[in-house]
Amino acid sequence: MTLTLYNTLTRRQEPFETVEPGKVKMYYCGVTVYDYCHLGHARACIVWDVVRRYLQFIGYEVRYIQNFTDIDDKILNRSRQEHSSMEAVADRFIKAYFEDMARLGIKEADEYPRATHTMNGIQRLIHELENKGFAYPADGDVYYAVRQFAEYGKLSGRKLEDMQAGKSERVNVEDPEYQKKKDPFDFALWKAAKPGEPAWESPWGAGRPGWHIECSAMVRDRLGDTIDIHAGGADLIFPHHENEIAQSEAVTGKPLANYWLHNGMVKVDGEKMSKSLGNFTTIRDLLDRGVDPMAVRLFVLTAQYRTPIDFTDEAIAAATNGWHTIKEGLLFGYQYGKQLGWGVGTASLLAETVERFQETVNNDFNFPGGLTVLFELAKELRREGNIIVHEGKTETSAEELQLQWQTLVTLAGVLGLEAEIEAETQTSNGLSDGEIEAKIQQRQEARQAKNFAESDRIRDELQAQSITLIDNRDGTRWHRN
Repeated sequence: MTLTLYNTLTRRQEPFETVEPGKVKMYYCGVTVYDYCHLGHARACIVWDVVRRYLQFIGYEVRYIQNFTDIDDKILNRSRQEHSSMEAVADRFIKAYFEDMARLGIKEADEYPRATHTMNGIQRLIHELENKGFAYPADGDVYYAVRQFAEYGKLSGRKLEDMQAGKSERVNVEDPEYQKKKDPFDFALWKAAKPGEPAWESPWGAGRPGWHIECSAMVRDRLGDTIDIHAGGADLIFPHHENEIAQSEAVTGKPLANYWLHNGMVKVDGEKMSKSLGNFTTIRDLLDRGVDPMAVRLFVLTAQYRTPIDFTDEAIAAATNGWHTIKEGLLFGYQYGKQLGWGVGTASLLAETVERFQETVNNDFNFPGGLTVLFELAKELRREGNIIVHEGKTETSAEELQLQWQTLVTLAGVLGLEAEIEAETQTSNGLSDGEIEAKIQQRQEARQAKNFAESDRIRDELQAQSITLIDNRDGTRWHRN
């Protein structure tokens, strides 16, 4: 079973081969820390978290680096608004980032380089570009000479001659920065200091780096000249990742990354998410409303990672229902394992099921297909749990059930789906999630038998214990009040 990935650079799906056998060097373009993370960040961080987990699951040693952009016009603007400093704003939102990601179950990267901590590497790279004729100084700024890099546009598929058309309508020729450039396509590697802004000394005068050069330097400093996977959102393909390639490869003469992977964007009710539309949702706002973090993970993983995904109340409700199913399967062993006489310490799995899961996910990280395997296991365990509740026995052998459960727990862990044992197996009202689902199943059977009095009695019984049922065409959802 060979892992194949869709490579944005080549526009085709390719077998995955690493620079160093058995090891993966992976870099994810992280967040600019001027505000709380939103749903788009949640999707990207969950996707690349699971990619890393899966690579480790199939045997790779993964070194995963994720940067923080901690100097930027947006950070500076916020610091002015708050009468604070750029560093204070960045530190606050980096702290908030880790809080939000912990709630989503995101494993921490191996390292989180910051642009302000990489100044030596940034200046060294700019100096090398200048020496090789790919960069030129201009009144304290330094610009990259785009036309000097013959392969510019190879990632995005854009051609300079096509972009030239209409460009004069989009630029302000009176802009001092525009006037410094030798060519309109050139972009800043170093920006001269402005009054009141933080600045670093450099051979070109006091200033700060441009955005694109930061990632090129951080990749090189932490992972070397060529890495295996460079990941990020599709919105970064141009110009950010295109410019990274131009900067890095002009100096090293080697590919910056062998595989460029990009996750699709998040829409909200069919529209692009933006503050101006009033549909901008932060991760903490969503979770503080009571949405289960695991339901958010499930929502993200039900879509192919490269496609756009639409965040709606209905989609989150469906993901919540799906999580209840998987969660009940994950809790099966804690609820019934002792009753079934399971032994401890064994870690056997259903080889055929694991193979099917891996064969599916190996097709360009097909996590929706992997979830199908999880749902099959979880539904079977839920059915057996209902039989235990109703009849005190099972139809399947205890050994087989243990294999099913251990396989589910393992594969769910690959996707970062984990149930909290203590909190979920027994609640203050005395009913576990499994017992609630069993009662819902009893109610469904009563309704099918047209025994509506019994159906109403079960609903009222659950309502008395602060559990509300919501019937819809897809089944019955429930939540604790």
